[in-house]
Amino acid sequence: MPSNAIRHFRYDAAKRQLQVTFITGRRYIYDDVPQDVFEAFKAAFSKGTFFNQEIRDRYAYREVQRERSD
Repeated sequence: MPSNAIRHFRYDAAKRQLQVTFITGRRYIYDDVPQDVFEAFKAAFSKGTFFNQEIRDRYAYREVQRERSD
């Protein structure tokens, strides 16, 4: 899954949540993403292009803040 923008992603089918971690280290959760959209994302040749066209700005999202261990 090499990508210039996306480091990692995973999908929680029960919650319909897609978690995407970008190369920058920023992590976001996208809500109410259908299973078929996730499957298409997983199969896409260009993850970044698919993300920009089919996920970004189409689903509610929130950034996951990193937990600090002091």
